[in-house]
Amino acid sequence: MSQTTTKLVVGLGPVTASVVEPILGSGTRFVENPTPEDISNADGAIVRAAYVVDKTVLDQAKKLKVIARTGVGFDLVDIEESNRRGIPVVITPGSNTNAVAEGVMAHILHLSKRLGPLTKLVASGKFNERTNYPVGDLEANTLGIIGYGRIGQRVAHLAKAFGMSVVAFDPYAQIPTEMKIDSLGELFTKSSVISLHLPLTSETKSLINSETLNQLNDGTILINCSRGALVDLDAALEALNSGKLAGLGLDVFDPEPPIHHPFFDHENVVLTPHVMGLSKQATLATFIDAAKGVRDVLDGVEPKAIANSISYKEVIQNRKEQE
Repeated sequence: MSQTTTKLVVGLGPVTASVVEPILGSGTRFVENPTPEDISNADGAIVRAAYVVDKTVLDQAKKLKVIARTGVGFDLVDIEESNRRGIPVVITPGSNTNAVAEGVMAHILHLSKRLGPLTKLVASGKFNERTNYPVGDLEANTLGIIGYGRIGQRVAHLAKAFGMSVVAFDPYAQIPTEMKIDSLGELFTKSSVISLHLPLTSETKSLINSETLNQLNDGTILINCSRGALVDLDAALEALNSGKLAGLGLDVFDPEPPIHHPFFDHENVVLTPHVMGLSKQATLATFIDAAKGVRDVLDGVEPKAIANSISYKEVIQNRKEQE
């Protein structure tokens, strides 16, 4: 590709052109609502979280050199096929860390302070029944964090500001000694609130199931703003009905959008449609980081974070040989 050739980048899913165009630069044309022809000629793609990039899409985008996924999850991108074609899959870790962590704390507060049932109580004229819904505390309670990456660390920081004790389990992360727990079972028995911050793998799918839920203390609050398939919903409903769970907060589902489940109607549940990481500030940041990743790859510069296992140096060398 000559230096004067205009590069084409498309948005797959809603991506705001006015945000990414200045980052991509004058030598790149960004198409916010691409036609099939645009996709077939695209050099790069900025892909929103809910957009599926499978072999069919990759077959259409024959000239694609880079995929930039907004966020850190890449469940909906065919990584193996991207590897085979030598297409780097850029991710944007850190751009929505604080937004998700704040969302976790919002879920915890909502459930601990019984905001859902208390709102209905006041609205239905049952003010004097308020003592039927005891309000909990965060201070002096223990938060167990499963998965101690960027978001888990930020949740720990915020929880400590509320006076909570924090313990964490993650066999792959460096955890401060005073917080580190050696097993999930130990974390379950020490925690009154648990927050999940894990990728979806064969090992973590349905990690929260009947067996693990039975290890919890009665009245535990469980929050999942990570991946929907981490939690067995049938088992969660059983735990809610038995009192093993005092509250369940979900921002993620499997599939999305979710099919209605009976636990949706439980008064000790709070549900949000996978938006805790989509605050105004976080969305702006993830668009900018994704655009930087696309720009870097198209300019022959190694991006900050790639999800797939390909050798970036080999990708660049192969591209030079083909040009």
